[in-house]
Amino acid sequence: MKFVVIGGVAGGPSFATRLRRLNEEHEIVIYERGENISYASCALPYYLGGVIEDLDSLIERTPEILKVKNNIDVFTKHEVQTIDPANKQLVVKDLATGETTATNYDKLIISAGARPTLPPIKGAAEAENGFVLRSVTDAAEIKTYLDEHDPKSVLVLGAGVMGLELAENFKHRGMDVTLVDQLPQVAFPYDEEIADLIYAKLLENDLHVHLNTRVEEIRQAGQEVLLSDGTSLNPELILFATGVAPNNEVAKTAGIELSEDGQIIVNDQLETNVADIYAIGDIIKTTSVVTGLATSSMLSSAANRQGHMLADMVNGTPMSYRGYIGAGVAKIFDYTASYTGMTEHALKASGITNYKSVFVTPFDHAYFYPGATRLNLKIIFDADSGKILGGQAVGEQGVDKRMGELSVAITGNLTVFDLPDLELPYSPPYSTTRDPLNIAGYVAINQMTNVVETIKATDISAEDLASAFFLDIREADKAPSGSIPATKNIPMNELRERINEVPKDRKVYITFRKGLNTYTSARILAGLGIPAILIEE
Repeated sequence: MKFVVIGGVAGGPSFATRLRRLNEEHEIVIYERGENISYASCALPYYLGGVIEDLDSLIERTPEILKVKNNIDVFTKHEVQTIDPANKQLVVKDLATGETTATNYDKLIISAGARPTLPPIKGAAEAENGFVLRSVTDAAEIKTYLDEHDPKSVLVLGAGVMGLELAENFKHRGMDVTLVDQLPQVAFPYDEEIADLIYAKLLENDLHVHLNTRVEEIRQAGQEVLLSDGTSLNPELILFATGVAPNNEVAKTAGIELSEDGQIIVNDQLETNVADIYAIGDIIKTTSVVTGLATSSMLSSAANRQGHMLADMVNGTPMSYRGYIGAGVAKIFDYTASYTGMTEHALKASGITNYKSVFVTPFDHAYFYPGATRLNLKIIFDADSGKILGGQAVGEQGVDKRMGELSVAITGNLTVFDLPDLELPYSPPYSTTRDPLNIAGYVAINQMTNVVETIKATDISAEDLASAFFLDIREADKAPSGSIPATKNIPMNELRERINEVPKDRKVYITFRKGLNTYTSARILAGLGIPAILIEE
């Protein structure tokens, strides 16, 4: 049987090598229109920053290795242009010679991925100093430009994770870095609590950040950039990190069903609607494990796992792809940001509103062991069942391992009621006796059981804003926090002695503040006959 794979990098080679390990008799062919068949695309920003010095080290497999070790025929610089499902034929163009040939398949796997998209900005296409980063070839071109022109300033368009990684690495090179994004926050789709901390870290490292800002025009072949906030920039280098679009052109020729945003719709066998054609990786629309709704799966780790599983399935192993959770991590200077499952942004976009969240800031390890820092942790859960829907965290240490553990909890369909029972490794250099996930579970259960009532700042009524009592429990040497002005500041440690200053004939809110002190204050007030509501932001 002949298996043809369209696309390399992550999913395609994963499928092909796994299938060969399972079956020596199949003919396996990969067509890739780029120059490289398999490489570590997520490492490319670190090559540009000089952290990784050898670009060749990022090449994971070559056509020669795949042929010798796996008996897989690989054709780079070859583009599959059309698919004829009725006759199971492909038209393939050799991009080096321009010649086209026809070939057949028994089963076809589309792993064509996605490509960067240029925003509709006047002058963007003419920017001679403008680049996108998606492939090894892109990285080599940008590195050549860096070596030949030695630019001192760079404009990164897009403050998502890719933009932030590029920004950090250009800063590592000693460049003056400006970030521009039309959204009101950095690091979308992280929620505001996490994004605000990342934003502060960018400013701490002397980056120039323009949010809620569009690029109006690029002039002088990229030497002048006009922003919607009135700023005029003169960057010596421009990186476009503004999003990607699926490489779906060849799928359209076969009549394959696509989602509204152009991705290939697959079932739990990773099959398309056309017989004997499968799809994996960035190009597919699959099912969210968390919500059961359609979702993208645009992570190389997901593509690798899908390729491995698809090989098992087409080889006869009875199994199903359960869908996509989503788990990512990014280095942002000395911070690590990580997420798993759904963010509030994603839930709202899916029309899901029946959820609660907790935000806690425990130490990442025992406070008495040197180097302890705050772990800023948010968990989102179903308001009725407590089912864990997602989590996010940012901090200096221990961030990714907590999100990894939380991803396992989501896979196991756990609820916040299970989090206090998680037995997680403890030693003072690595954790606390009650791990941050345990603590988040306790706080979430308090919400679920109405031990403490909470409300989002945006949900407070106009009447309450005008008439309620807003208590700030910060210590005198702490800066105010939250968006709601306080009626009075009474530090938590003085609350019992000054309880007469808190009215019993008005609704009482405790203004937003990170940490456990707000919860402790609410319990003090409750014990003294004053119910209080915690404000979330």
